[in-house]
Amino acid sequence: MIDTLLDELARFGDENDRTQTARARRMLNITPDTGAFLDVLVRATGARRVLEIGTSNGYSTLWLARAAQAGGGRVTSVEMAADKFAMATANLARAGLDGAVTLIHADAGAVLAESADAAWDFIFLDSERSSYARWWPQLARVLAPRGLLVVDNAISHAEEMTAFIAQVEASAGFSTALAPVGKGEFMAVKGDADCTPPRD
Repeated sequence: MIDTLLDELARFGDENDRTQTARARRMLNITPDTGAFLDVLVRATGARRVLEIGTSNGYSTLWLARAAQAGGGRVTSVEMAADKFAMATANLARAGLDGAVTLIHADAGAVLAESADAAWDFIFLDSERSSYARWWPQLARVLAPRGLLVVDNAISHAEEMTAFIAQVEASAGFSTALAPVGKGEFMAVKGDADCTPPRD
């Protein structure tokens, strides 16, 4: 059931994005191999509190939710666009995973600011890349010790990610790696100690 829906949404995203020129109308989904990669990461880390920033139509959310649910966890996913939020709501219900996901129609920066320290075991970031550097202090704060941050498009949009990646790598207590999967997945693991990003 879920695999069939994932295949359907992957095809829909590809077809839609080939014909739509406006960024707001494109799904901009992760690739299927990235979905499988996220599934393995969530299961391997045992993450129970998963935050996704950038739901789109829920394709990546399905991958995350299935993996989190298998370990007794939940996903909270944030989407600002009302039309995509509605699509994601419907797709999660079709998959029977709506009970494992909290969808939030809001600005991601506000959600991060309102999150408690160490609130999330796993964060998947696939949103407005121009906001990442501004969000980094909050991302570092809300990620739990030994928590994992995964950021999409690190290879496909490398120039847009350069400053943010440098910012993360300059932060004490984080170990980083770049996985050549899909569009490129940048990963940062938070250490056991309190990790505070450098102040300007």
